[in-house]
Amino acid sequence: MRRLLSASASAIALSLILAGAALADVPKARIQGVEDRVLRNLIEDAVGKVEEEPTSRVDARRRATEAASMAYAVLRSEGYYQAEVEPTVSDTDPPQAILKIRPGERFTFGEAQVLWVGTAPSTTAQGAAFEAMEIEAGQPGRAAVVLGAEGRIIASVQQEGYPDAVARTRDVVVDHATTTVLPTFNIEAGDLVRMDGVVVITQGRTKPRYVERLAPWTPGDTFDPDDVAELERRLQDVGVYDSVTVALAPKDQTTADGLRPVIVSIADRPPRTLELGAGYSTTEGIGIDARWLNYNRLGRFDTITLVAKIGSIQQKLDLELSLPHWRKPDQRLRIGGGFIGDRTDAFDDYGAGVRTDVEWRFRRTSYVTTGLSLDYISTFDKTVTTPAWQNLFIGTVLGAFALDRSDDVLDPRRGWRVEARVEPTGITGDVTLAYLKAQIQGSYYWPVSEGTVLAFRGRVGTIAGGKIPDVPISRRFFAGGGGSVRGFSYQGVGPRLSNNTPQGGLSLVEVSAEVRRQITGPWSAVAFVDAGSVGLNTAPDFNDLSVGVGLGVRYDLGFGPIRFDIAAPLNRRTGDPAFQIYISIGQAF
Repeated sequence: MRRLLSASASAIALSLILAGAALADVPKARIQGVEDRVLRNLIEDAVGKVEEEPTSRVDARRRATEAASMAYAVLRSEGYYQAEVEPTVSDTDPPQAILKIRPGERFTFGEAQVLWVGTAPSTTAQGAAFEAMEIEAGQPGRAAVVLGAEGRIIASVQQEGYPDAVARTRDVVVDHATTTVLPTFNIEAGDLVRMDGVVVITQGRTKPRYVERLAPWTPGDTFDPDDVAELERRLQDVGVYDSVTVALAPKDQTTADGLRPVIVSIADRPPRTLELGAGYSTTEGIGIDARWLNYNRLGRFDTITLVAKIGSIQQKLDLELSLPHWRKPDQRLRIGGGFIGDRTDAFDDYGAGVRTDVEWRFRRTSYVTTGLSLDYISTFDKTVTTPAWQNLFIGTVLGAFALDRSDDVLDPRRGWRVEARVEPTGITGDVTLAYLKAQIQGSYYWPVSEGTVLAFRGRVGTIAGGKIPDVPISRRFFAGGGGSVRGFSYQGVGPRLSNNTPQGGLSLVEVSAEVRRQITGPWSAVAFVDAGSVGLNTAPDFNDLSVGVGLGVRYDLGFGPIRFDIAAPLNRRTGDPAFQIYISIGQAF
């Protein structure tokens, strides 16, 4: 039995060939004799193209010879170890470089082995390494399979507590008598490692004790790369750092107790940023807002945000302190308060309030929130017979959750989202009342083809325990406008008085559908239909829907699209505009 040792040089050479293959008009050499389309494409890609036909037979033969070595590398990497490649030249004018290829039988894997260099790891680690190899007898003997298996073996051993595991020179026996490939992986596992605490390296304001509390292990635990990655994720998520690096300390930093610390290197982002934004619609007018953010002032990943908003409808000044990982990882405390004023067709109000909530994240984009807010509001209700200012003290308990399985915050193209809020509310002052406000919203994004996305949204809400006009008008449901039912004015959907003043309601229904199509480069177009209703009763009304349709364009800014929409109401009522225009950042939903 004739056996030959085959190194991995062919696979390395192949990757270099594929990376350097130039795209031009003329094949460097024409391929003959390869029936398998996939194999033929691989060889043609490796051989590449050139800009001009050969100038002579000598030039054509040189090209054929060069192409032969490239083709041979592809064939070996794909398991054709008995392939024959004959470079030749055609009799045509001009001459053509030709490769006559006889691939022969494709070799398959025989039994693969893992051998341990030095001390073998635990039985569990050995079993994990064998499972991770994923090489079955009879598979095509491709070089890429060998390389991938070796990487998985190392990762599996490290996962079992051996971070210093490395691959030594592998042996791959190509048996021409049995047309099999027999790989043997030589792995040095190193020592089982147990982790110590965290060593923080920073020139910023972070207090190391807060970083230490985020470690998802206790000193003495077996090394787990997932724990190290989780600590890095927790630090990156706070949003106050320019860079975060978390890594196990080198072996020479092992403590006297035989533990290895984890080194955390963090660099603060600039301490303050100012963000400006603007939006416009034909009925809501222009809105300008500014956000001033101060990062890590307290040295515990905190963010202080001051928001000022001036618009045709709403004016706001708000201050909030956000404390990520409050008391335990993935739990965020927010404390805030501010002043607000609204001028709408249905009501005017002004007031102030304070709030606090705790948000718990149980998956990367899944949240549960509980909170409490206390507000003083002075409201002028334009829907009552004799409008007058009402002074109200409102206490609200919040329960909410949000699940986001979409692929992008501002421009989702696949996946789904769902969120719900329940707000038990008590009111005293000029009105005494208790009621429950609840709403749920979901959206779904379906990529039907390359560059085309169908997007759907639905929202349902209800207020139980109160009646109109007892429920303050500023706390009722309204619909219509850029984030609701496009084509209708702000608060333009639902019951109105005889003078067209919106009343608001105790229930809400909204549905939307969009077709989003990329046109060219950063430009895309959207066609949409929105519908919604606001009811005077607690039960949502799905029958009396106001429907708007429209078109829009999007320009991708890199971080998200800027959108321009124009929409018109289909069932237009007296007082409804003929069309509406909306400009803002991000998709409508």
